[in-house]
Amino acid sequence: MTTGRIVLAATPIGDAEDASPRLRRLLVEADVVAAEDTRRLAALAQRLGVRPTGRVVSHHEHNEASRAAELLDVVRGGGTVLVVSDAGMPTVSDPGFGLVRAAVEAGLPVTTAPGPSAVLAALAVSGLPTDRFTFEGFPPRKAGERSRVLAELERERRTMVFFEAPHRLGATLAAMAHAFGDDRPAAVCRELTKTYEEVVRGSLAELVAWSDREVRGEIAVVVGGAPVAAPASTRDLVAEVLARADGGERLKDAVAAVAEAAGVAKRELYAAALAGRQG
Repeated sequence: MTTGRIVLAATPIGDAEDASPRLRRLLVEADVVAAEDTRRLAALAQRLGVRPTGRVVSHHEHNEASRAAELLDVVRGGGTVLVVSDAGMPTVSDPGFGLVRAAVEAGLPVTTAPGPSAVLAALAVSGLPTDRFTFEGFPPRKAGERSRVLAELERERRTMVFFEAPHRLGATLAAMAHAFGDDRPAAVCRELTKTYEEVVRGSLAELVAWSDREVRGEIAVVVGGAPVAAPASTRDLVAEVLARADGGERLKDAVAAVAEAAGVAKRELYAAALAGRQG
């Protein structure tokens, strides 16, 4: 029996001309097309001038678990299952991860037809460092949970990419300014590759002020990573150790705590603290 495969295919995030020739071919040739929204898939196929010849089924967050067994059976029978989301790459803030995991556990082939990505597009045009980055998806909707998550990212040094809904953008930018500081550089990327594409760059404080208006469309927020703090001098570290010791902490304990936080050798700091105490 010939084993088929699952193909995760990226679809345009706005401009239909970004669709690859391979995507067009797969839409026609796949035995099953598993689409996040079958109506949007039909509209995309019409814009691309193609017509799926295989069966088209819905595959979204609410039925992904129940649909997986059916799709894996198609692959076991030698068929090709094409997985597409409404825009961009499946599994990236879109359905598909559960199916991929099930296929991997079953030892079935999974491949990809790469293409448009809102994450990479926003990162590329943001003007912020691209050598190291992290994708954080949508921040929590509830204010308290959102603040907690952002606080955990305060010291993240990589550029961060988020998605956000238009009606929550202002509140999220304000929460980011509180967590990361008003001066942290960022960019709001709206409607990428579409007619009304807009990229606004500035400090978080400036973007909070800018967002005090009606904002529409698909949005990605790119935030610069935390700046690298200048290493503390030995004199400053000794002063901190002695202050803790004067407050009643054992000198060795104070040295251990300060050395670990500063990333310096305990033995050298202890010697410097003894010299400082004697001086």
